Amino acid sequence: MKRVLAIGLDPQRVDLSAYPEVDTAVMMAYIKQQIGRIGELGHDVVDCLITLDDAGLQEVKNALQSSRFDCILIGAGLREPPELLLLFEKVLNAVHRLAPNARICFNTTPADSAEAVQRWVNS
Repeated sequence: MKRVLAIGLDPQRVDLSAYPEVDTAVMMAYIKQQIGRIGELGHDVVDCLITLDDAGLQEVKNALQSSRFDCILIGAGLREPPELLLLFEKVLNAVHRLAPNARICFNTTPADSAEAVQRWVNS
């Protein structure tokens, strides 16, 4: 069984106004469904939903230090808006430093997280 850390923005704790087509409930449903799919594929998945501040980065670091992970999924919400570039870089560098042997993968939406993990978890 591979251990996966899924890092993404917590839709209940961040402003989603940039995505008017999606509300908090819909986003949480996608996230929960994909976490479930990753588990159904036989992987032990830890969900790490974060805020946009230093506390969110600390949540990532705490998760990375709590266990060894085979694969780290970084959600699209951290990569798309240009104003989140610095947070994305901090998260990526924390992953690189604290989980140097883990594969890194990216989804394109909350709906294809399981496919992103499958691309790399067994490589």
